[in-house]
Amino acid sequence: MRIGLVSPYSVSIPGGVQGQVLALARSLRRRGHEALVLAPCDGPPPEVFVIPLGSSIPTATNGSVAPIAPDIPAQLRTMRALWDEDFDVVHLHEPLAPGPTVTAALLKTAPLVGTFHAAGEQPAYKKLSALATWFGNRLDARVAVSEEAKLMVADVMKDDVRVLFNGVEGDRFRNAEPWPSSSPTVFFLGRHEPRKGLEVLLRAAAELPDDTQIWIGGTGPQTEDLKQRYPDPRVHWLGRITDQERERRMSAATVFCAPSLGGESFGIILLEAMAAQTTVVASSISGYSQVANSSHGLAAELVEPGNPAALALALNKVLREPKLAESLRAAGMVRAKEFDLELLCDEYLAIYSDLIAAAHEAPPKATSLRVRVR
Repeated sequence: MRIGLVSPYSVSIPGGVQGQVLALARSLRRRGHEALVLAPCDGPPPEVFVIPLGSSIPTATNGSVAPIAPDIPAQLRTMRALWDEDFDVVHLHEPLAPGPTVTAALLKTAPLVGTFHAAGEQPAYKKLSALATWFGNRLDARVAVSEEAKLMVADVMKDDVRVLFNGVEGDRFRNAEPWPSSSPTVFFLGRHEPRKGLEVLLRAAAELPDDTQIWIGGTGPQTEDLKQRYPDPRVHWLGRITDQERERRMSAATVFCAPSLGGESFGIILLEAMAAQTTVVASSISGYSQVANSSHGLAAELVEPGNPAALALALNKVLREPKLAESLRAAGMVRAKEFDLELLCDEYLAIYSDLIAAAHEAPPKATSLRVRVR
């Protein structure tokens, strides 16, 4: 099966959607399918199966900055790749994001699957609802990664939208060699912007034990300002880190902290920490709560968003109560296995197979020829 996975976001810049696209491609290729990723790249492609479409343009959206490529050269490269590769099915991630996914939907060289990742307010969906509905109708199968993501497109996607939660490459985290650490460590990883809640953690750090180390991964518009306002020697600013370092630090950390304020459709990063057998403390936003609350018990300690005192209390609680931390870790490991990427891959392969079979059974479209009569 030849499968094209299209990302509107630069896959050389860390992000939840990009991570899912690359992970799904790896899983498909392990099973013998010819899966290729079409995406913007700012620098060398991160995998050999990535077809780069050009550099991205940082664009403000949903309280963050998205590295998209809406320029004409990127669309021409997208069109050329779709024509050249002759995919059996094309899988669009964030189908309505400006750039390659919209172009792929317009061109429609094969049956289309669309996966919607974003949650929160998207004013453009309401302003351009008729156009969004038209694009949505180009999709042969529609998927949302959470109920929150499904709700966001409910007004413009009139047909059924199936919910398939994101998946985690569990073995990458379970088998990672822990990063060297000799003291209790709290790990944060994410873009340094208000909605990720990094400042909430830095304010809470004042109440943590003196021997606690805090690893801050990632970069963003707040980085330099936060460094100056919170000059705590226990805080280590790591900058952008590789996937391998992310997995090793996840495995080594005493606690993974995700203090986001909102705008998260699903807590895939929580599942990564759970797969690494690390205790998780996170804000009680909808996307995180649906991951933390499981039939096997609470898999993460949840706190009120934007409350440094509550976050400090929760972090101290898991640092000082080994039995609680172990209980959370045990439930987290089980929870992560429920969202293993291989299970998600099974679901998508079933969708791909159904669409390809339907396309083969459909009668060929009539071709009209215009003959000039003199």
